Amino acid sequence: MNNSEIFIAIAIMSIISYFTRALPFIFFRNKEELPHYFLFIGKYFPSLIITILIVFTLKDIGFSIVPYGLKEIVGVFVTAILHLLFKNYLISIFLGTVFYMSLVQLI
Repeated sequence: MNNSEIFIAIAIMSIISYFTRALPFIFFRNKEELPHYFLFIGKYFPSLIITILIVFTLKDIGFSIVPYGLKEIVGVFVTAILHLLFKNYLISIFLGTVFYMSLVQLI
């Protein structure tokens, strides 16, 4: 790919990303209440994301290899503590992921 093709691809991805975020606001701006499935997604999606991250983190733990899964388990506990302290899924997911990735790089 040359530079112009890369810039065109970035522009197309930016436009698509913008419209996928703007479409719900365009479609539901005149409605008084959102459909029940949007409320369901808003209520349960953050918990689902944390569960997926935990499963992804813990799926390949090697308990017979040093450091015996220590970084994964500590990462999960730090994320849980962050969530209990701040009660904010975004902070828990972001800082927990940053902490875990730091452990992966350092240990």
